[in-house]
Amino acid sequence: MIQKIGQKFTDIFQRFMPDAFVFALILTLIIAVLAMFWVGATPVQVINSWYDGFWILLEFGMQMVLLVITGYSIALSPLVHKGIDILASKIKKPQHVYFLIVLLGGLFSLISWGWVVITAVLGRELALRIKGIHYPFLIACVYFSSIIWVAGLSSSIPLLLNTQDNFLMEAGVLDQTIATSGTLGSVLNLVVLSVFFLIAPFLMRLLLPKSGDMPTLENMLETESEHKSVSIHEEARLMKLPYQALSDLLNNSRILQYLIAFSGIAYLYTHFSTKGLDLNLNIMIFIFLMLGLLLHGTPMRYVIAMKRASGNVSGIIFQFPFYAGIMGIMIYTGLGERLALWMASVSTLESIPFFAFLTGAMVNFAIPSAGGEFAVIGPTIITAVQEIGATLPPEQMELLISRAVMSVAYGETLTNLMQPFFLLLVIPIMGQVLRSRPGISWDI
Repeated sequence: MIQKIGQKFTDIFQRFMPDAFVFALILTLIIAVLAMFWVGATPVQVINSWYDGFWILLEFGMQMVLLVITGYSIALSPLVHKGIDILASKIKKPQHVYFLIVLLGGLFSLISWGWVVITAVLGRELALRIKGIHYPFLIACVYFSSIIWVAGLSSSIPLLLNTQDNFLMEAGVLDQTIATSGTLGSVLNLVVLSVFFLIAPFLMRLLLPKSGDMPTLENMLETESEHKSVSIHEEARLMKLPYQALSDLLNNSRILQYLIAFSGIAYLYTHFSTKGLDLNLNIMIFIFLMLGLLLHGTPMRYVIAMKRASGNVSGIIFQFPFYAGIMGIMIYTGLGERLALWMASVSTLESIPFFAFLTGAMVNFAIPSAGGEFAVIGPTIITAVQEIGATLPPEQMELLISRAVMSVAYGETLTNLMQPFFLLLVIPIMGQVLRSRPGISWDI
C-alpha cells in the first residue's frame, strides 16, 4: 500500500515537477504577484526589491559552493575510499544500504547540514560497489537523511538566538540571548531527534519501490568510461615532467602542505578552546579545507581532487541569485512580515507554536535559507509571542519563544522535502552524468 502511494507520488513529480531553476523562476513570479495584490506594492517596487535582493546571498552562495567542493574532496581521499571499501564488503543487500544511508546521513547532518555532501558521496560509491540498488530512491534517502539538521549543531536559528548582539537584540525584539539548552537541548528537540532515528530508516525501507526495471547506477551511467577513472594519485604521477624539476618538487611536497594544514589546525584549537563548540559555516569550510590538505598529502593531489569536486556546482552558482531575488521581494515589500502577522493574528498562547510551524513551512518555499527566512519572519513571530504571553513570567516567556522559533525550524524542515533548493548539494555529486528520463540530463 505504502509502496503504491510512493510510486504514485513519484509519477506525479516526474510529470509536473520542473527543474530546480524553472521552479525558482515560477516562484519569483508567484511572490511578485502576491506582493502586488496582498501588500499593495507597485510593479516598480517589486522589480527594485527583486534586484536589491539579488545580491543578498552572494556570500552564502560562495559558502555553499566551498562546502560542496571541500566536502566532496574529502570524500575523494584514499582514506575515505578505504573506509567505503570496508563498509561495502560488510554489506550484502541493497536494503541494508538504504537503512545505513538514512542512519549515517542523519548523524552527519547533526554535525553540519553541509555534511550531506559526504552522505551523497558514500551513497554513490556504495551504489557502484553493490548490485541491485535503486539509485533514484537512494538519492531520495540521502536527501531525506539531511532534514534533521535543524535539530543539530549547525541549526542557524538557535545559534543566532544564542549570539551576542544579534539583529533581534539590536532591533529591540529581544533583551538577551536565549541559550541553546532551551532550543537544541530542549525536551521537544530531543524527542524530535529520537522519533527521527527510530522511524526514518524503517520508513524509507517501506517506501522502497518494487519494479521489474530497476534503475541502478550501473545502467544509468552514460558511458562505460564513467565506471572507472584514473585515481588522483595516478593522475598526479602522470603530470610529473620526465626529468627532475623544482616545479614537481613543490607540486608534490608533503612538507609544504602539512605546514599549512597544521597551522590551520592550530587556529582551530585556539578557536574551540576559547569559544567552546562554536560552529558556523566558515569554521566548517575551514575544517574541510584543512582536513582535505591532510588527507591528500600533496598540493597536486589536492588540486586534482578539488578540480574533480568542483565540476558540477553550476546549479548552485547561477540559481542562488534568483532565490536571493525572491528573498528581496519578501523583505523589501513587506510581504514576509504581512504573512507572519496574519498567522499571528489568528493564534493563541497554545497555538502560536503551531502557527509558527506553518509560517516557517510556507515562507520556506520562497526563502529556502533558514537564516534568511528567520530574518524576515523571526521578529514578527517573537513579537507575537511576547504580546500573546505578556502576563507570563520571564522563564515561561523564554520557553514559549524557544518553542516558537524551533517550530519555525521544524516547519522549514517539512517543506525542504518539497523545496529543491538544498537538493543542489546532492545532485551535483550523485546526479553527475546521469539521465532522469530520455533526453534530460542530470548534469547540473
